[in-house]
Amino acid sequence: MEQVSVASASEPVKIGVLTSGGDAQGMNAAVRAVVRTALARGAQPYAILDGWSGAVKGGACIREMSWSDASGILAEGGTVIGTARCPEFREYEGRHAAALHLIEKGIDRLVVIGGDGSLSGTEEFRTEWAQHLSELVDEGAISAQQAQLHQRLYIVGLVGSIDNDMVGTDMTIGADSALHRIVDAIDQISSTAASHQRTFVVEVMGRHCGYLPLMSAVAGGADYVFTPEDPARDGWEDEMVERLKEGRAAGRRESIIIVAEGATDRAGNPISSQDIADAFKERTGEDARITILGHVQRGGVPSAYDRWMSTLLGFAAVQEILNPADPDVATILAVRHNRVTRIPLMEAVHQTRGVKDLIKAGDFAAAQAARGRSFTVMVGINQLLSTPPTLAENPPSGSAKRVAIIHAGGLAPGMNTAARAAVRLGIAKGWTMLGIDGSWAGLADNQVRELTWDDVEGWAFHGGAELGTRRPVPSVNEYYALGRAIERNEIDALLVVGGLNAYLAVKEMTSELDRYPAFRIPIVLVPASIDNNLPGAELAIGTDTALNNAVWALDRIKESAAASKRCFVAELMGRRCGYLTLMSGIASGAEYAYLNEENTTLAEIDEDAHRLRETFEAGRRLFLVVVNEEADVHYNREFLANVFEAESDGLYDVRSSALGHLQQGGAPSPYDRLLATRLVFAALGELDSQFSQGRSQAVYIGDVGNAIQVRPVDRMFDDLDMANRRPFDQWWRDLRPILTAVSMQSQPRELEPVTIMQAESFNH
Repeated sequence: MEQVSVASASEPVKIGVLTSGGDAQGMNAAVRAVVRTALARGAQPYAILDGWSGAVKGGACIREMSWSDASGILAEGGTVIGTARCPEFREYEGRHAAALHLIEKGIDRLVVIGGDGSLSGTEEFRTEWAQHLSELVDEGAISAQQAQLHQRLYIVGLVGSIDNDMVGTDMTIGADSALHRIVDAIDQISSTAASHQRTFVVEVMGRHCGYLPLMSAVAGGADYVFTPEDPARDGWEDEMVERLKEGRAAGRRESIIIVAEGATDRAGNPISSQDIADAFKERTGEDARITILGHVQRGGVPSAYDRWMSTLLGFAAVQEILNPADPDVATILAVRHNRVTRIPLMEAVHQTRGVKDLIKAGDFAAAQAARGRSFTVMVGINQLLSTPPTLAENPPSGSAKRVAIIHAGGLAPGMNTAARAAVRLGIAKGWTMLGIDGSWAGLADNQVRELTWDDVEGWAFHGGAELGTRRPVPSVNEYYALGRAIERNEIDALLVVGGLNAYLAVKEMTSELDRYPAFRIPIVLVPASIDNNLPGAELAIGTDTALNNAVWALDRIKESAAASKRCFVAELMGRRCGYLTLMSGIASGAEYAYLNEENTTLAEIDEDAHRLRETFEAGRRLFLVVVNEEADVHYNREFLANVFEAESDGLYDVRSSALGHLQQGGAPSPYDRLLATRLVFAALGELDSQFSQGRSQAVYIGDVGNAIQVRPVDRMFDDLDMANRRPFDQWWRDLRPILTAVSMQSQPRELEPVTIMQAESFNH
């Protein structure tokens, strides 16, 4: 790796940042992170206004950025430094002007945030750089010394695109927020559609990429979806109407059809939302209402994910551009499996553009595969979830198994989604799906009922848990009743969706197999906890919703404090796991975060209090502190608030509050709905495997790295720090340095870097 030293204060390294192409929520978070991380490293950041248009125009369009210039933008949609299409930059003369204006400012490092068109244009510019310098020297526009100082143009790309269309990255900046907009709209449309038993056609963005329509169909429970990668077959009109009719017969009161703006049939003929509505009217005599979401998908505040992920990418981009792994190759920094990954820019662009060629050639399987394995899997899952049993193409055969679903532990948004997915996917396998009301106590009391396809209609979108959940772990005295209930109801397997107490309950129950042989059945634990403290799962169902709820509340708190000088200390849930605290701190722009994992000392708190006062003396009006609810038995939220108040001496006031159970409430986020669906699909696959192999094992599953892993419950304490009720391995702790870098202004310093992985392939 080439080591590029940070220059002295008299001549700092200069880094330009620009946003280009369509805007995407989260771009501001990335810009903020680039600006502040650069300053923390002793580099000088510049904003290039209105994308490449600002570089072509030069002058005031290339603006030096200070720490305060990036204040207050984290929660804003769009891009505060502007974006624009720039026809001039497509021409050599325009790029030549851009090179001159960058050299005039001393900029030879660029962080470019945009889509594949913007990034490919950037790469063309980079390859021409030496030629531009030579010509500018010949023209007398720059000196030979200037050319010598800036021989290379270093490029790092960040993908900003709500379509999530870049091959090689799990999520692009803005995609999660756009999915929030779509799913919120579907939820609202569904309620009015159900009232009148109507059919709605909802058109969403995704001209060449089906991520938004497909994922919103799964998360929103749509009946039918049209995506570019899976064009409609001949006779799609009759198939669609039949699907909708059978859905109504199975209990649905509304019908939702999702169509990508670029949908076509297999011959390449466009299929518009009006075409779909007309086909429905011709075959049913009923009107279908059309809703085109349009640019609302781009607007509004970014989701929590688009804030912390974009902040991570901006932080890593400065790290990469100061110390490039390969100065001769322009790279994209992507997020894969919650890790920053380095991808060759042009390879990613070529792979992305190749998807359109695969679709045009009729190789739809390859087009879906290019989007990643998760995309392909979700295509199949959506087909199963949305197809009523009467229309199943391959009805299951063989002896039916009886699989019971139970919730245990604290409530987590997404439990209902998991139960709905389990019922419908289980029925598709030919199993009888049972619901246990009231957790373990309900099982002991024989509160077991069969759940049909239509019984779980609408569950995916509701907060809470329709089956109920309770925290207590069953005592040994209850095991006999539990065993008898399993035998009485002829339960062949248990699907347990819940938190740590659910895991502990299954662990203790399966240690008594000799005394209670009824427990010798396949049991799969599916992680669901807002605390995100479960072994073998990097993210649990409910965590993303809780994080979004917390960030929403912190945004309101910051607004309430804007009219006065105030320090606000907010307590978040998580028990002894600091995930919610750290991630909400990054996503909300908090200055301090206190975690149980870090064992804060009184001396450190004293130092923090002095620094806090100094920031108010320097003109600050708001200071946000987030605290893990069990950060320390002595140095808790009230203690911190009292210390900060004592230090204020009337310069500012201090308020504190616990965000409380609002973090558990509300409809699950799109991410939690999709995660619940994927995990349950994998859990049922594990049950299927155990049934076919004649095994009876208790296991827990979860997303770890690049795959859903299955681990035996009897080895659970290999992963679990039981004293602190959290996993030994917590991937998110590597993000801790980011909060310090982007939240508190200080003298330039070395920063602990984040690990940047090298992509081994584009299959993700």
